[in-house]
Amino acid sequence: MIALTGGAGFIGSALLWKLNQEQVHDIIVVDRLGTEDKWKNLVGKRFRYLASPDEFLDRLSRGYYSKLDAIIHFGARTNTTERDAEFLAENNYRYSIRLATFAVERGIPFLYASSASVYGAGEKGYSVGNTALLRPLNPYAMSKYLFDCWVEESELLGSVCGLRFFNVFGPNEYHKGPMASMVYKSFLQIQRTGKVHLFESTTPEYADGEQKRDFVYIKDVVEIVWQILRSQWTDKPIRGIYNVGSGRARSWNELARAVFSALEREPVIVYIPMPDELRHQYQNFTQADLSGLAEALSQHQCSLPTTSLEESVGDYVNGYLLQQWQYL
Repeated sequence: MIALTGGAGFIGSALLWKLNQEQVHDIIVVDRLGTEDKWKNLVGKRFRYLASPDEFLDRLSRGYYSKLDAIIHFGARTNTTERDAEFLAENNYRYSIRLATFAVERGIPFLYASSASVYGAGEKGYSVGNTALLRPLNPYAMSKYLFDCWVEESELLGSVCGLRFFNVFGPNEYHKGPMASMVYKSFLQIQRTGKVHLFESTTPEYADGEQKRDFVYIKDVVEIVWQILRSQWTDKPIRGIYNVGSGRARSWNELARAVFSALEREPVIVYIPMPDELRHQYQNFTQADLSGLAEALSQHQCSLPTTSLEESVGDYVNGYLLQQWQYL
């Protein structure tokens, strides 16, 4: 049996889809569905039970789940504009410590979602190293940073696997609202107005729309997670902290043009001022160093997916966004 927290969320439900494809159905999904359309992410998926985070933790403490083969902890508050740092600390940091401690003490494989946001403005680059040297830019990033630091300081890098996700996009992200990818937002803007709005640059280093991010497709992400999960049941489990991205920085302009191309429309891009609340926490450049992940996967005769931004956007737009049913 596998426990999957955040199993109704974006990456979690996509992983649930992947697990079902691999004929894995004995899964406890842990999540809160809320009042949005998050519930649709679970339609058509097979799993044993849907538990709330508090219920799951309580059942763990009472020995209800005695035969867990893995805990995949992708549940978190992911709003990068959330200002309640205490709320984030409780949900993203302390809850994670409780689950990790339970897993490690019982020898249960533990995979968890970290975030590229821990790298802050990227002054130290985007290679996995001493997390304490990094400078996150917002409370959400701080909550992820704190747990990565706890893992390192508790000397658990050989016992758990943390995944620093970069800019993930694809089907099942629709409930995320303002936190949804710019691919999805661009699609909606084009359908509504025929234009895409991008932020003006706030630094002479980058022209408008030429700020760059590491965009990675959700199907590539869950393929990587599946290979890492499979390794946990071998004599060479993949443990430690790894970046998960495409390994290539692409501009917002390129992303917008890819969406226009998928819709067979001429690009019309309008640049708008960046909101003041984002200026101090905006990442102008991210690019995952995937060398550690590539080496770890190669020990299991696996390689990194190489789907291009244009191919990924085309699959997302034509295979899902233009379809009546848009979900995995």
